[in-house]
Amino acid sequence: MREALRGLTTRGRSFLAAAAAAGISAIVLGERDLLRVAVLLAALPLLAAAYVGRSRYKLACTRSLEPGRAPVGSSARVVLRLQNMSRLPTGTLLLEDKLPYALGSRPRVVLERLGAHQASSVAYTVRADVRGRYPIGPLVIRLTDPFGLCELTRSFPSVDRLTVIPQVVALPTVRLAGEYAGTGDSRARSVAVHGEDDAATREYRRGDDLRRVHWRSTARTGELMVRREEQPWESRATVVLDTRVYAHRGEGPTASFEWAVSATASIAMHLRHAGYKLRLVTGSGIDIDAAETAGEGAILDTLADVKLSQSGDISVLVEQVRRRSDGGLVIGIFGALTVAEAELLTGLRGNGATCIGFAIDSTTWVAMAPGERQESDREHAAAALALVHAGWRSVPVTHGSTLPDLWPAAARGSSGFAWRAAMAETVGGVIR
Repeated sequence: MREALRGLTTRGRSFLAAAAAAGISAIVLGERDLLRVAVLLAALPLLAAAYVGRSRYKLACTRSLEPGRAPVGSSARVVLRLQNMSRLPTGTLLLEDKLPYALGSRPRVVLERLGAHQASSVAYTVRADVRGRYPIGPLVIRLTDPFGLCELTRSFPSVDRLTVIPQVVALPTVRLAGEYAGTGDSRARSVAVHGEDDAATREYRRGDDLRRVHWRSTARTGELMVRREEQPWESRATVVLDTRVYAHRGEGPTASFEWAVSATASIAMHLRHAGYKLRLVTGSGIDIDAAETAGEGAILDTLADVKLSQSGDISVLVEQVRRRSDGGLVIGIFGALTVAEAELLTGLRGNGATCIGFAIDSTTWVAMAPGERQESDREHAAAALALVHAGWRSVPVTHGSTLPDLWPAAARGSSGFAWRAAMAETVGGVIR
């Protein structure tokens, strides 16, 4: 009750002051009717405080996000559902949900009243132009009585998180070199003839099920042979994201790093939908296997949080990828490279891997003087050629390039001098 009295509004306090003045006047003048007025004036704010103080603890609230993951630049809908658990109706409710600055200003919604055991839902939309995980909440409710004599707040401590993931764009279907590289019990067989029912044979061991005896092989070898289930051929792909801070230029959602993150997400989703066993490695130490985690959600959540790393060099990234190299397809999204850094990427060509690199010329994201631009173009062309000499198929990326236009170039072969024309036209083309 003491806390409820502290919630009296100016109007409620004025009623109490008027009640005190009327009571003193009634005693001095001996007017009983004036005393009754004083009692009524004092009773109204006290009853209002008791009513509001009781009703605020009889509210239940839930929050839902639709969807829980929203791409950059899209909107998400936040739905608040309030239920009055009391047998008495509430007064006017003012709802205010706490939001981070990136999602906009705090929404304020007014509900006139909730009847006994009545529930009501309100919704608002948020929009984020920057990747990340954003807390939504806690919710603060201001309750008032019908006369505006008392106002109290109730805070619901629950906080939900909206994950703003990078933009994922659809890519055309192309056949990539190395798409059938992978693992299995028999590397000599073609993937076209493999399936879940493929079998090989081995010698019988004590405890083997006799129903697995392969009689044709037993007759041919003269020893008891049993059927052994083989693992189907798997297509494996490793997507590598360069997070070195000095390799990227620009700021905010239009920076070259944001292009790289969006490209990484798009390529990862495209390969996963194509049936690849996918691994994601970044220069900031992230190494996840989509087959062992929550799949697409884990990849997108990881990329929603990925940041540029202040330290580290390309050799650290190479060692991290080689720590568990399974061959197959390696696709790298690199920022600006020097010739020496491009040569270090030769280390990823082991175990029969097919390597495709998207070489981002991050200097095109900033304005430069003509002389500086020519020097930068020469350095980027030299690094791209070194990447080709390192055994990579190189796809140049400049500001304004779109991944769906560049993606077919990742599947095409070309002569050793294709990089010259690609760099001269400053559009995506394959370097091989």
